[in-house]
Amino acid sequence: MWIGLFIGALTIVIKSADFFVAGAASTARRLGMSAFVVGLTIVAIGTSAPEVTVNTIAAFQGNTSLSIGNIIGSNIVNILLGLGVAALFVPLTIKKQTVWKELPFMLLAALMVLVLGADTFFGTTVSQNVVGRSDGLVLLSFFAIFLVYVFGLGKPEGEEEDIAVLPWWQSLALIGAGLTGLVVGGKFAVQSAVEIAHLLHLSENLIGLTIVAIGTSLPEIVTSVTAVRKGHIDMAVGGIVGSSIFNIFFALGLTALVANLPFTAANIFDAFVLAAVTVVLFVSMFLGRRHTLERWQGALFVGMYGAYIIFAILRG
Repeated sequence: MWIGLFIGALTIVIKSADFFVAGAASTARRLGMSAFVVGLTIVAIGTSAPEVTVNTIAAFQGNTSLSIGNIIGSNIVNILLGLGVAALFVPLTIKKQTVWKELPFMLLAALMVLVLGADTFFGTTVSQNVVGRSDGLVLLSFFAIFLVYVFGLGKPEGEEEDIAVLPWWQSLALIGAGLTGLVVGGKFAVQSAVEIAHLLHLSENLIGLTIVAIGTSLPEIVTSVTAVRKGHIDMAVGGIVGSSIFNIFFALGLTALVANLPFTAANIFDAFVLAAVTVVLFVSMFLGRRHTLERWQGALFVGMYGAYIIFAILRG
């Protein structure tokens, strides 16, 4: 019953994110924002909405281990499965700007989780590893800096105006329905995930790293694979990179404002894995064909994710 409820709730969350993106993107276009900026901000936030919703509700309910596992796990899923599976279909040639600007921003986000979460490791006077409210403000500040950077990019040449502009009432209705579905679906998704963890005698961190992370990352994975199959490689890569940055700076930052997030040794190790995986992605841009994630690298990424999941399950 709980598994069925989790699948149903997650389906509502993902579909509600689609409604929110459609309504918000249409509203933003009516207000004069370019399709490019809408894609890097509203659409990316929309695909990260499941993580934001599940994390915030979990933090309000005191299930902080689920929140931490979800964010770290989602970003690992984004890189290893999202980009890995997409590269199996078509080699992903990534723009030079993305390699030297967005990817380092993505690496910075991963390192921030490790640095802020491992207080005792870096010799601070704090006796417990925790991402607190002040850390949340730091992450949200980086999110604001990233938004300033994105809006400063302007409108690229040859931009396709592919965002549907809807009537005001329809846009607002979609935003309202999307937000309602995100809250309701997110509440039941968290409740059912916690119950599944208890029934299977598994830790909330493991459930967050695996089931919840994969579930909330489905929008990014499906979007990237669909975009690649249609030849929109920039959209696929941009969606994964943007969502990964938002997950940490926005979702984790907002969650830390709701409740302090204690980091266990397992959380710190997982944060280290995320940083290492991000470094591997960056280095992959200079192996084989320059600035290209080839099929063999995609297969390697998928294999790495499988090995990591097996390790996480055995660890418990």
